[in-house]
Amino acid sequence: MFKSIAHLGPPGTHAESAALAYRDWFAKETGQELELHPYPSIPKTLYATAEGKADLVVVPAENSIEGSVTMTMDAIWKLEVLKVQQALILPIFHALISRADNLAAIRQVYSHPQALAQCQYWLEQFLPAAQVIPANSTTEALQHLTEEPQAAAISSERAAQLYNLPVIACPINDYPDNYTRFWVLSLQPSPGGNCTSLAFSVPANVPGALVKTLQIFAHRGINLSRIESRPTKRSLGDYVFFIDLEANATEAFVQSALDELKTHTEILKIFGSYNLLPI
Repeated sequence: MFKSIAHLGPPGTHAESAALAYRDWFAKETGQELELHPYPSIPKTLYATAEGKADLVVVPAENSIEGSVTMTMDAIWKLEVLKVQQALILPIFHALISRADNLAAIRQVYSHPQALAQCQYWLEQFLPAAQVIPANSTTEALQHLTEEPQAAAISSERAAQLYNLPVIACPINDYPDNYTRFWVLSLQPSPGGNCTSLAFSVPANVPGALVKTLQIFAHRGINLSRIESRPTKRSLGDYVFFIDLEANATEAFVQSALDELKTHTEILKIFGSYNLLPI
């Protein structure tokens, strides 16, 4: 039985909020408590779980504004042993946190690259001269505020409360409908569900190589809810394609599609079928 769950830390990150939401759901379903284990980066949370240091891991998979979280996609493609157990979607509200007296006094803004990207237009409008500096997490960014009085961080209101820091403005995300889909993964087989995530590379970059793979699903009436490419890092123009299917891989017609897909791909990795939790 699962006992622990890894997430991006320190405490106060959106990933921790997702881990807490999953912990509460898990406790209601099983009567058991999960112990939270924070790690300093998304890849480290995944590697720790792959090595058995945690039973589960919660990671951001996709944001409604910025798309897929590339660090997550690259790591699960490389690891391949982790399987998606569940998914959950949380609203994301970003806050500008600083000890500075006002916006005019702020010279640097720290945060996770995803948070910076989700607030880029706000930053351009209200802090056009401030230097934007990436951090491993939105909560790690808060560490700079003690030593740099002219610095600000983009994090959550919850993090500001946890560390007793003043909120200058909230929400500052560019779009109000800002949601992130999180995956819960483990070494255990996927439980099945109405969404299936997979990734593949094609044997050669030739005309029609991708179309042939997509037609496999179209001919069977299987809808694709997401398709995105990432470089394989082997050579320019060589890609891995990440796909989400609105179907359960345990069903015969979906399994037939996946069997045919194998004949048109160089590498095929199925991350599992799972459901979206009602959180």
